[in-house]
Amino acid sequence: MEGPWRCLPGRIPAWLRDHDPGLAATRRAARTALVMPALFALCGQLLKSSTMATYAAFGSFSMLLLVEFTGPMVQRLRAHVGLALGWAALICLGTLVARTTWLAVATMVIVGFLVLFSGVVSSVLAGATTALLLAFILPVTSPAPLSQLPDRLAGAGLAAVAAMFAISLLWPRSTADPLSAPAARVCRAAAAQLRTDASWLDGGPQSPTARQCEAAADRATAAAADLRTAFDATPYRPTGLSAGSRALVRLVDELTWLSAIVEDSGPVSDERRVCDVDARTVRRAAATALDEAAVLLEAPRAAPDALRAALVNLRAAMDGMEDGATHRLPVEQPKPRTESEVRAFIETLDLSFRAQELGFATLQIAGNVDLAAAAERRSWPERLLGGEPGALAQPLGSAVERAAAHLEPRSVWLHNSLRGALGLGIAVALANATGVQHSFWVLLGTLSVLRSNALNTGQNALRALGGTLIGSLVGVGLLQLIGHHGTLLWFLLPVAVLFAGIAPAAISFAAGQAAFTVALVILFNIGHDPDWHIVLLRIQDIALGCAVSVLVGLFFWPRGAGAAVDRALSAAYDASARYLADAVEYAASRCSIGCLPTDAPLEASRQAAAAARRLDDAFRSYLAERGAKPVRLSDMTTLVTGIVGLRLAADAVLELWQRNGGDEQIQPDRSEARLILLDTVVRLSDWYRDLAAGLGQHTAVPDPLARNPEEEARLVDSLRRDLRDDDGRATATAVRIIWTADHLNAARRLQYVLTAAAKPSASA
Repeated sequence: MEGPWRCLPGRIPAWLRDHDPGLAATRRAARTALVMPALFALCGQLLKSSTMATYAAFGSFSMLLLVEFTGPMVQRLRAHVGLALGWAALICLGTLVARTTWLAVATMVIVGFLVLFSGVVSSVLAGATTALLLAFILPVTSPAPLSQLPDRLAGAGLAAVAAMFAISLLWPRSTADPLSAPAARVCRAAAAQLRTDASWLDGGPQSPTARQCEAAADRATAAAADLRTAFDATPYRPTGLSAGSRALVRLVDELTWLSAIVEDSGPVSDERRVCDVDARTVRRAAATALDEAAVLLEAPRAAPDALRAALVNLRAAMDGMEDGATHRLPVEQPKPRTESEVRAFIETLDLSFRAQELGFATLQIAGNVDLAAAAERRSWPERLLGGEPGALAQPLGSAVERAAAHLEPRSVWLHNSLRGALGLGIAVALANATGVQHSFWVLLGTLSVLRSNALNTGQNALRALGGTLIGSLVGVGLLQLIGHHGTLLWFLLPVAVLFAGIAPAAISFAAGQAAFTVALVILFNIGHDPDWHIVLLRIQDIALGCAVSVLVGLFFWPRGAGAAVDRALSAAYDASARYLADAVEYAASRCSIGCLPTDAPLEASRQAAAAARRLDDAFRSYLAERGAKPVRLSDMTTLVTGIVGLRLAADAVLELWQRNGGDEQIQPDRSEARLILLDTVVRLSDWYRDLAAGLGQHTAVPDPLARNPEEEARLVDSLRRDLRDDDGRATATAVRIIWTADHLNAARRLQYVLTAAAKPSASA
């Protein structure tokens, strides 16, 4: 036995690293195990106030174990100050309304909804949801005279001060954003692939082979997959109220899509090389911009001059490529007679279109990186007032916009907020009606097991009861062993708190519930003769909370996150299809003089972005929901990422024609290409709306649209006939029309991937 015991101290850290990535739960648990018993002893033994001891213990438990703010230390301390102020306000409110049952129930529903729903606008609020609810649950379930309010506030205040010292001095976590490093790796990998592909296109003796280009693409794809995994693993969106912090979220989607574009635009063989110097220049300029974006992601407070200079060079390269493309379009040739001639005409600009697509995606990515870095460089007054970097927007404008996007019947966040608020309100009424001791555990039991559908709520209830029963048996055993030596409980309390903090993340929900029960048995017996009856009360409280959770889950939106993500997917594809149609209509209005330009489709863009945000939140709930998934995760991820591709196609078309469209003298009645673009986008948008309907109703999804050679021939004929200058060369408008048609064709090709992923969903 000596050998295994000797190895045990070395195995424990390795086991923790395997089961607790980054040791995040271990860090929080270790701090709490040191601070919580110390405050409980200070207030209960030295200051002789049981009220202060209770609020100091649960305040420190809440502020150290239930939350962990990210960012620089100064930001974390400010967040903790805000949390402390929130605790003070909610303790006062809960103490005032607790003695009137109907008022306590009504206030619990209102406070519960506001706290739960507020998480939709900020990861800081989302991460602090349970901690804030605990600040109200404690006083509202423990009616007391107002004379106890100072002791309650003092206990919570001591907990807040101790928490701020603990996060600063006791094992402080890294200040780097969890997404910055993987996002920087994606930028560098994509830049390396772009340079490799450009060197392959050079065709020199030292140029890489197609296999080497493929290896570079594999590395970029793997880096993008790692970023997506890190993003999906975070329980809350890493964003605050400002546009700069929201840029990090958009960056994940855009980098995922960029890796797909880069992979698709790479060489297919060693033989096929197309001479397009301008396209190679754009690829190398995009690579430089991505490298500078990676530098700024790793050091956001650094000067952005190098990135901005790289973006200027990239835009200049893209403009030069557009000008050069006019010389490559063979408009002087006669009308095409065969399909091969039509394809050859369109493919003349294929390489430049790929470079244009890459360049636009890079501009979007680099712009978001610059915005996020600008937000990091803001002064304290600007942060305090919520000022947007480089803008004069209203401080709460972005928060109101985000919240408004979820105030609609299909929002899973709205459903969960209402469900949780009603469940907590019912639990308050039930606790007051039954008169159970320590009734706040009824509410915590309700909140801890309530999930997004009735099935998983029931599963969590069984786990909670099972864990509570096991913990109760362990607690009874400890009390029997200790007997009247109650001093030993002081030594066991830190160990119990440490294990209660680690177990949910490293072992299971049931194990965490068991460990939590043991910690409570010890806590409520300190200073008293050990009494095993407390464990029976604990089981009673949790059982009532679980019953409330199951009933609320059965009657309020019982279908859960799976149905919610289907509805969100349907709404997002429908809104994105409208945005693409509006963007192409705007492009068509710039093709000919005499066509009145439509307003830029900004409203359609906002609606598509709002639908995408709702989808993101529904997808996160879907990932967090326990139990078997009706659809493979890879298929669901493909469908979610497809929204990004559709929206970026619309963004690219809009930016292409907003930048310098409609500046040529074209007769209003001769550009048939405009009508062809409109016909094409109508068919595309109708297909995506049919896909949306199939996803939302679990019906058959449409087959992908096939290429239309007749339409392509009409487009080529129109460009050769109508869009030539006095010297017989193609105009810039002709190039933009070809590129617009290419963006629509990319949206059409996307249908094959989406159909393959959507058919299992339709049959589920």
